[in-house]
Amino acid sequence: MKKAYLVFKNGKIFEGFSFGAEKDSVGELVFTTSMVGYLETLTDPSYKGQIVIQTFPLIGNYGVIPEDFEGEPALSGYVVGEYSKKPSNFRCEYDLDVFLKEKNIPGIYGIDTRELTKILREEGVLSAGIYQNPPKDFKQLENFTLTDAVESVSSQKVTVYEPIGEEKHSVVLIDYGAKQNIIRSLTKRGCKVTVVPFDTSGEDILSMSPDGVMLSNGPGDPADNVYQIEQIKKLIGKIPIFGICLGHQLTALAMGAKTVKLKYGHRGSNQPVKDLIGGRTFITTQNHGYAVVPKSIPSGAVLKYINANDSSCEGILYPDKKCFTVQFHPEACAGPHDTDFLFDDFITMMEEEKNAQR
Repeated sequence: MKKAYLVFKNGKIFEGFSFGAEKDSVGELVFTTSMVGYLETLTDPSYKGQIVIQTFPLIGNYGVIPEDFEGEPALSGYVVGEYSKKPSNFRCEYDLDVFLKEKNIPGIYGIDTRELTKILREEGVLSAGIYQNPPKDFKQLENFTLTDAVESVSSQKVTVYEPIGEEKHSVVLIDYGAKQNIIRSLTKRGCKVTVVPFDTSGEDILSMSPDGVMLSNGPGDPADNVYQIEQIKKLIGKIPIFGICLGHQLTALAMGAKTVKLKYGHRGSNQPVKDLIGGRTFITTQNHGYAVVPKSIPSGAVLKYINANDSSCEGILYPDKKCFTVQFHPEACAGPHDTDFLFDDFITMMEEEKNAQR
């Protein structure tokens, strides 16, 4: 039980125990309220540059199951209250400590995660570091900024995923840090999915003649992605588009809306979202620190979903542009699956566009 330290940029220090990689690491300290799915959290590229606190007290109890991974880990550190050293699950292949060491991610346990979460809820997200020994100064923490977030997690080559069963549609997925279950959600619906890097031009995408375009989730400040926003402008109105998380934010920016950084973001699998048109409330999984400003949504666009807790924007329809986007994750794995139907809506939109062109 080797000591480790979680250090805030204001100098506040929490003492715990080290597991995973024995290294120092700095990032943006955030918390997730998910009670299950820690493997999906650890392998979500959207956590690039962040040190993640799990508010659920016991983590690692079902070990590591590679089949459940969503992507390549990109987070900077992992903070848990209690780390289970003896996992028990028939699918478990090894434990969490081994996983973190393999991925070079430092972890710390034995910390009061409730107190940490209360601090972030009151003060907002802030930079922090996991250290093997307390630092002598805090300049590294004070100067921390996340750069090239999307570039560092996007695929660098074109990859094609064949549909399960008969091919019904072809979809280009722009990878800003895509989760694997987005691909699975499309292929099981008969879509051939072509995953392209984040910097693929709008012209190149249109030259592939897809039936639709999927804009994935991803990390960082959406406003930093100037080139990507310009490419989306070339696609809107020409082809059916479905955007998730960062893809939702980039589309809004391309249409002239604005984004803002939330005080502590929405991260977890219990976020309530209200459908302003249908009236129903869904429970969703979310992982984002920025949101679209509702009052900045352009004329012609429709605010369809809002967060039931803080009324922030959760989804927009662009009726005249063959496009809709959501802030939450309808492909959520390990759940909930309340909004999985949005992939069916995307399929319907592509079918309607095909019929209109005949």
